Order: sequence, then C-alpha cells, then structure tokens
Amino acid sequence: MRQPNSTDTDRADEQIDPDISVQGARTHNLKEVSLRFPRNALVVFTGVSGSGKSSLAFDTLYAEAQRRFIESVSPHARRLIDQAAAPDVDHIDGLPPAVALQQSRTGAQERSTVGSLTRISVTLRLLFSRAGARPEGVPFMTADYFSPNHPKGACPHCQGLGRVHTVRTEAMVPDESLSIREGAIASWPRGWHNKNLRSILEALGYDVEAPWHTLSFRDRQWILLTDEQPSVPIFVGLNAVQREKALAAGEEPAYTGTYTSAAKIVLQGYAGGSETTKKRLARFVTVAPCPECHGKRLNRDALSVTFAGEDIASLSERPVSELNERLKPYAQGTSPDMPAEAALHEAVIRMASDICTRLGQLETLGLGHLAPGRRTTLLSSGELQRVRLATQLISRLFGVLYVLDEPSAGLHPDDVRSLLASLKNLVRAGNSLVVVEHNTDLIAEADWLVEVGPGPGSHGGTIVYNGEPAGLQEVSASPTAEYLFARSYSGLRQRHPAEQWLRLAQIVCNNINGMDIAIPLARMTAVTGISGSGKSTLLNRVLPEMLGRFDTPPDSEEGEEEEPVPDVTGQIVSGGDAIGRLVRIDQRPIGRTPRSNLATYTGFFDIIRRLFADTPAAKARGFSASRFSFNLSAGRCPACEGQGQISIELLFMPSATATCSVCGGSRYNPETLEVTWNDLTIADVLALTVDEATERFREYDGIQRSLKALTSLGLGYLTLGQPATELSGGECQRIKLAWELQRVQRTATLYLLDEPSTGLHPADMDKLLIVLDELVMRGHTVVMAEHTMRIVAEADWVIDLGPGAGLQGGRVVAVGSPEAVSRAEQSLTAPWLAAQLKKRASDPA
Repeated sequence: MRQPNSTDTDRADEQIDPDISVQGARTHNLKEVSLRFPRNALVVFTGVSGSGKSSLAFDTLYAEAQRRFIESVSPHARRLIDQAAAPDVDHIDGLPPAVALQQSRTGAQERSTVGSLTRISVTLRLLFSRAGARPEGVPFMTADYFSPNHPKGACPHCQGLGRVHTVRTEAMVPDESLSIREGAIASWPRGWHNKNLRSILEALGYDVEAPWHTLSFRDRQWILLTDEQPSVPIFVGLNAVQREKALAAGEEPAYTGTYTSAAKIVLQGYAGGSETTKKRLARFVTVAPCPECHGKRLNRDALSVTFAGEDIASLSERPVSELNERLKPYAQGTSPDMPAEAALHEAVIRMASDICTRLGQLETLGLGHLAPGRRTTLLSSGELQRVRLATQLISRLFGVLYVLDEPSAGLHPDDVRSLLASLKNLVRAGNSLVVVEHNTDLIAEADWLVEVGPGPGSHGGTIVYNGEPAGLQEVSASPTAEYLFARSYSGLRQRHPAEQWLRLAQIVCNNINGMDIAIPLARMTAVTGISGSGKSTLLNRVLPEMLGRFDTPPDSEEGEEEEPVPDVTGQIVSGGDAIGRLVRIDQRPIGRTPRSNLATYTGFFDIIRRLFADTPAAKARGFSASRFSFNLSAGRCPACEGQGQISIELLFMPSATATCSVCGGSRYNPETLEVTWNDLTIADVLALTVDEATERFREYDGIQRSLKALTSLGLGYLTLGQPATELSGGECQRIKLAWELQRVQRTATLYLLDEPSTGLHPADMDKLLIVLDELVMRGHTVVMAEHTMRIVAEADWVIDLGPGAGLQGGRVVAVGSPEAVSRAEQSLTAPWLAAQLKKRASDPA
C-alpha cells in the first residue's frame, strides 16, 4: 500500500495506476485539495460535520465519474440522465466508473417498495403466476396481474394505492354560525377563486348571506359534496334582481363560471397541488384503508391466487426474516407443496432461491424487520441506503467505485459487524469503496483513512490525514484521533437518580403488545435495541398519542407521510400531569423551499429586518421591516421571487436549478439592496456564517440568544441564509434543538428525539449531549432512541427493547442505569454498552 500523501505524478511507465489521484479540488469549502488513495480498498472519509468530506466524496469524485460517463453516451441518452454539476477540480486520475449510494430519497416514489427496489417483487409475481394455486374458474394470469402498479392487477377502487382519501365534512365548516360570504366553508381556496365560487352559488340561487346552519340539509350537502358541475353566467357587481334583468336583456356576462363541490376541490388539491396546498388541506382529509381491497392494493382475482397458503399481498407484508424462513423449504425443494411436474418443480426452486438470496442480503444489512411491501417513502434515509446497497451486493459488479454516505446510520452496533462484512465482500469482488463515515468501529476497520477538516465550513476543507488508520494516532490536529484511540475518558455529564416517574401500562401498538414502561421525569433516557425492536413506535406513536400534548418546532414538516396509522391502546398510571408539553425533534426538513433557512426558522431575522428599517436610508425611502423580507413582493427580486435561484423545467430532462441571473442569488431587488446597516446589505447579512454573525451582532441580545444556541450545537459554519433544501437531516435536527434552547420555556416539556447522533462526528455528539443535558437541568425530560453507545452511556436511564425485530421485538429486555443494562444477559446491547462504560472513567465533577 502506498505511503500517505504521495505526490509523485510521473507514472508513465505504468499502464494502470493502482491509486486514485485528486489534484486541486475546490468544490464548496475544499481548499485546493490534492491527495492520493488506493483503489480496490475500503477507504473511509471522516471529519467533523461541515468539514468538506461529502464535498470531496460526492461532489468531486462521484460527480466527475458521472460527468465522464455522460460524455460517453449518445446525446439522446444524455437528455434522460439527471446530471450533477461538474466539480471544481483540476484533474482526477485512476477514477473507475462510480455508483453513489446516498441517504437521499431520490427514487423513493409513492408506489416504490422495498420489494420493487430489490426486485424481490418481480420474482414473487412470477412465482405466483407460474406456481400459484388458483380457485376454480380463475384463469391463468401473467405476472402483470399481480402488480398493483399495472392496470391488470390494481384494485379498481383505489388504483393500486391501498388507501383512499375521504373528506371530513365537519372540518370543512368548523363554524356553522357564519354565512358563506363570511367564510363558513373553511376548505375553499383563498383569493379570487373563493369569490368566484361564492358568485356561482349566488347565481345558482343559494343564499350566501344566511348563517350556514339555517340552510337546508339538502342544500348544505349539495354545496359540499355534489358531483354535478353546473355552469352559469357571472355578472360582476350585480345583485340577484339586476342579474335577472341583465339576462332578460341579453347582456353579455363577464364570464361563465363552473361550480365544483367543496369536497372535490379538497381532493383534487390534495392529490395534485403543491406541497403548501397539500399541507393546508391535510386537516380536511382522512386517510383510510381501501374498503375494496382492504389495503392490499390488488384486485379480487389477483388476491384469490395463493402460494404457501397466502395471497401475494399477505406474503409481501411479512417481515423479511419471516418470509425468508417461509420460502426456504421451496428454495431447497423440500416443501410438501412442491409441484409434481419436473419443469415447474425446478422453476419454483430457482425463483424461491432468488427471492431467499435477496431476502438474506437484506437480513445481513440489518433490515430483517422490513417487509417487501413497505413503501420506500416510509423508510429512514439510512434504511433506504442499505436497501440500495443490498441490490448492489446481489448484482456482483466488479471494477466499480462505490461512494456511500454513512451506511452505519441507524444501525445497532450488532448490525454494524454484518454491514462491515458486506462492505469487505464488495472489495473482495474487485471494487473500490469510498465511505463517508463517523462510526469509529467502522473507521477502525478501514484499509485507508482520509480525514478532512480540521474544523467545519471555512475552518475545514483541507486534508488533516491521508493514510492507514493506525497512523492517525500521531496527528495532533485530528479531531477524530482522540475518539478512535482513547482508552478512557471522563463522563460528559453528571448523571442523577430518578425521583419522579411517568408510568404507562398495557401499551399495544405495532409490535408492542402489553408493554409496561416507566420513564424518569426531568432526566435523560436512552431507548436502545436493534432496528425494528419498537423504539420508533414508542417515541413517534405511543408517547405522543397517549399524552396528547403533541407540539413541534415551527415550520416542521409533520404529517409528511399519509399512511393509515395503527391505534395505540394503554393507560397512563402516573406522571402524565407532570408533562405540560411534548415536542418531537427529528431530522425532517425545516422547510421545502429555498426561502426557508435557519435565520427565518429561529426567528432572529425579524430583529435584523427591524434594524434595517430603522436606518436613515430606509426611513428616507419609507421602507418598513417588511421591505427586507424576501417573502414579500415589495423588496424581493421579481425574477426568482426571493428564492435566489430559478427552477428550470426542460423538455425530456429533469428540472434543474440555477442562480438567479437578475439578482445574482441575493434574493432582493436593487432598491432594497441600496439600504445598508453597518456597511452590510440585507443580502450580505444572509451570507454571514453563524460565527461571523455572532461577532457582528454582539450587542443585540435577542439575536445573540439564537446564534449562541446554534454555535453550542456546532453549527457556527452555516450561513444565515443557507436554504433549508441544502441542509442535512442532522443539521435540521440541531437547528430545531437550537430553537428550543433559545426559548425561556417554563412548562415542563418531554423532548422526543429519534437517533439524534445520526450524521454527527463524535466531537459534534459531545456538543449535542451538553445541550441535551442543559434541557434536563432546566427540568425537562429527554427521551431518545439511540444506537451510539457513547451517548447511551451518558443517560440517566436506559430502556433496552427487543430481543429481536418485528414480532420478536416490542418487549423490554433490560431497564435501569447504563451499568445495570450492560450486565443483562439477554440484551444484544449489553456487551457494546459494557465496552463503552469501561472507557468512561467517571461522571464529571
């Protein structure tokens, strides 16, 4: 293996360069980075959050490999490929064809499932078509008949979605004392459309001035639910008598209006409207399983065919591990149900073997709890990446560079070993791996290590170390070395025994069946267990449902998934009254458009806009604080409408974004940018990093509160105006925490966090833990699902669920202090926690 930081370039005597060489990489915060690392090896890129490791791995290496591939295909094919931006780099040598497996939802479509992504569903449909037991009178059906995404197989009532949307009529008219003109129909769209519907009803003879409850039941039902769409002439500004005279005189109406019922408008808007429209209409819509197929998505004929005693929908909803066991006898040819015909017998063995191979790979990657029928939109980003990885492992390609984004995210330490074995199998098959990773167990097993940093943002973008992992121990500038090689450390917080408890009994939801649980109040609790053991069910469904005090930080994307949710049953034994507020802080985006950013999210941008409005230049021009909002037309750039970028829709090509050519990405019009505060325009302020803004606004307490909260969570490198669409899930979660931290919250709050360490370098985890401890010291309760033992070891209380996943999980395996759980014999978490506690010397003084 080559020595670290080798810089020789004269390799003309070699036909094949065994290394990948990067020269002069400047993408994002990279500072003329040059390095060399081996091919056919497991290479890990690490560094603190925002250091530039993803810029090097994905935005430089993978982007260049993709650019070269695109140049090799025909111009017609290029139009169909989603192209990444060309990287800012001098040159890259020795770069193989590359495949990127990111924690992104690209390809996670509404009808996409784990089975369709791994091709398990394709083979399963063939198996049912060839060897399924058909009732008498049902003819042979091709594989298409077993697909809910094909017209031949889809349930005609729900079009293969498995669920239907119904309108809640009582929600559409929340106040029956109002008249239609006064806004009784809350679900109607706003603006001109609202006025148009009112004018049409008036023209049809309905009383829009009378209180809603005084209208007849028949009229109310027709207005809300009719399928009729009558058209009538509209005369603007005329009353009923004047309208009749105008019609009799043959006058030309302003236009002809067509009425659409309130329910139809809601369903049409919810199905095909923008995300903003969909979010507004969500409160009027109920999602329920389809009454025709009962959520199975297929028509009756397809569901009448069985294999192994079940229809294809039922088999697809079995967890991967269960389905694997169910089909193994068929793969081995030992099932008593095997067909007698020799050719069909062999075909069943081949198809069942293919399915079991794919299922086994999913199990190896810690995904045995998922079902092939699980929608990919309901997977975590880490689960989705590992599903894609399973497909690549099965394909057995060689000579490929795989670029992975934290594949260990969301994995229990016990599953990381299996993941590591799979990654090494890819290398043994003749491939190269570049893995962006924070998990020290995985970093220690790398063949080659590249650390980018040393800090985030402008403080990063250089190569701290490039070589074999053992050599990192000698690098004093490395933020990673102390976590990778330290044999002991002092605890990060003072742990405290519990004094008050929240006690729940007989909880039933998903795989939790009859669980009793106790959570200490005003303390930090870690919920552990392998993937699928019930952690997310407890945090995201049980506690919010039972306590009924659900709240979220502002602009959070709650209710994103529209899926019928299981009921929660159980009872609160004690402690419920001690919690006045419940907040779930997850990694969902803080906004869906570039207009949302951390300055607007945390609220201090309002103060900044007022500072600009108070300048002499603003007062002379009559500019109020609203003038400096990029969400309002007065001050924003008219071309990009304050987004700073333009979305380009191209025929036959994916949509793309580009910096607005009118404002240059500043978001504002020239008149607004003429006003300055301390020599900064409002656009200049948005371009400041959090660290820079902390210095600039040091005299303003209201702004400092937010900035210090962000800095305490290691987010000083982010710019104030960085669009929400460019933030990682971990960054979004920490911004939400910062918003909570800056508030003077006196109500006792229960904070629920789902794997808060995901995507964080160990140094950033320490910062996160200190912030969570501050919330506990204020008297709040923190409950988090967590796999990182460094975090778990700091908790006051640990609840370990399991012992397995799916139906084998949902039970309390061990509970108590970290030390008590580390001694539990039945716990898969115990040995990993015990190893961490050996390093943790003591609580801090």
